[in-house]
Amino acid sequence: MGPVEEKIDLESDEEVPLSSSQATSKMHTFDFEASHIGSRAKLSNSYFSKKICLRPLRSIYIVLIKAKINILLPFGPLAIMLHYLTGKHGWVFFFSLLGIAPLAERLGYATEQLTFYTGPTVGGLLNATFGNATEMIISLYALKNGMIRVVQQSLLGSILSNMLLVLGCAFFTGGIIHHQKLQQFNKAAAMVNSGLLLMAVMGILLPAVLHFTHTEVHSGKSELALSRFSSCIMLVAYASYLFFQLRSQQNLYGSMDEGPSEEERNIGTEDSDDEEAPEITQWEAIGWLAVLTLWVSVLSGYLVDAIGGASDSLNMPVSFISVILLPIVGNAAEHASAIMFAMKNKLDITLGVAIGSSTQISMFVIPFCVVVGWFMDKPMDLNFKLFETATLFITVLVVAFMLQEGTSNYFKGLMLILSYLIVAASFFVHVDPSN
Repeated sequence: MGPVEEKIDLESDEEVPLSSSQATSKMHTFDFEASHIGSRAKLSNSYFSKKICLRPLRSIYIVLIKAKINILLPFGPLAIMLHYLTGKHGWVFFFSLLGIAPLAERLGYATEQLTFYTGPTVGGLLNATFGNATEMIISLYALKNGMIRVVQQSLLGSILSNMLLVLGCAFFTGGIIHHQKLQQFNKAAAMVNSGLLLMAVMGILLPAVLHFTHTEVHSGKSELALSRFSSCIMLVAYASYLFFQLRSQQNLYGSMDEGPSEEERNIGTEDSDDEEAPEITQWEAIGWLAVLTLWVSVLSGYLVDAIGGASDSLNMPVSFISVILLPIVGNAAEHASAIMFAMKNKLDITLGVAIGSSTQISMFVIPFCVVVGWFMDKPMDLNFKLFETATLFITVLVVAFMLQEGTSNYFKGLMLILSYLIVAASFFVHVDPSN
């Protein structure tokens, strides 16, 4: 046992210095790794700080520079300069239109980015609301200046533009791209919007009929009183519609594109994730919405002031400028969004943008302007005159018939576009007697 124990002791003695050297080497390597990790942490911190500093520049590039339509942004300041230097209303009006067009499109983009953080239902409502911000700002400024007919005609033109031109272009482009398959949308949601539009037509039609049949109890007062009462009822109806859409019957508004096939899910998962990623943060989107809305309100003032002079210099009726030109610029965001979603075969979102925007203008913006005019002591009413009211009534009927099947194709889109051309031509030759 003695020699064996000595051998064991020798082996244990020989292993001690080896283990100590390994420990010291491990300590050295640990110190090196710790210093290396510290240097990497410093680099990551510096990279993170640089990223924070570059984030505002990246946001400015994405919102104000990246899009091709932003080449029109300098026309806004140019219109303001021409207003004070030359006073030529035709050029001021033209450049103001060009300057507002990219702002309206960028408002739609910022709202679309915000929908990534709010969800599709609330996002669709935000898209329609901020998409109509341009029309609402122009209308409130014109109402403040007592230009009631400009308010009525611009809001009417926005409804006609959304229902005929925007929806028609979306159906046409979507039908051309997806001509090999049938494009479908949620018929129930479309019928609810059509019913609301018909209710808005009723609210606008009755004061006009009361006026032109001369059956008022108090001449000039009953018409205004009926308009204000009907506006309050329409606002209640629109609030009920929002509750119905967001809380009560969410399944009714479920998109038909939410359930793709397994092959589409397996093939297009990575591509859809790349396409649907937001480009700016939530607070950046909110900030840009505030900035763009403020700039639109500034340009809208110069635009409204130049309408009368532009009508004389361009030899165009004020009704054509208010009903056709102003809404086309104001609906730039809806126009681009509706066509984009139709090309992606997302017709439910397309209808939410086009028809939902028309519903919001007819059931919220118009009654809201009547109520605001009430508080401003301005005689804003729902009497849109006989010609404009008849045009709105026929347009709602045509679109309702187009939507009743729950399908779309390029032919339906072409019919809507041609109908809008007829409406535009009629307002070009129409002389408003109140002007």
